Amino acid sequence: MDDDKKDEVYDNFYDCVNMQPKELEEWLETEESKSVGDSDSGESTGHKSGRRIVEIKNTKKADLTDDQYEHMQKVVGYIHRHKAQGPDDDVENSDWRYSLMNWGHDPCKSD
Repeated sequence: MDDDKKDEVYDNFYDCVNMQPKELEEWLETEESKSVGDSDSGESTGHKSGRRIVEIKNTKKADLTDDQYEHMQKVVGYIHRHKAQGPDDDVENSDWRYSLMNWGHDPCKSD
């Protein structure tokens, strides 16, 4: 991935991921967080992603790896797709919101 693409991915990631590392870590400890998503091994894909997002957000831009940039792209794609499928009511207590929060985006936060 060239530097221009990395800059684009970085900017898109930080535009989409609106939860701070500590906030996301605390969320990932809740039963609501653990109750959503697909799971083969006990931990959902989104929950694992959330842990990686915390790691990425705690890494200096200059130290990010290609693998981390690839995950950042995956996160942006997931958030964009999932946001388009929101519920009509009770967003705050929905599995839809909880899933997005596992991926670092709280749709109830004002921009």
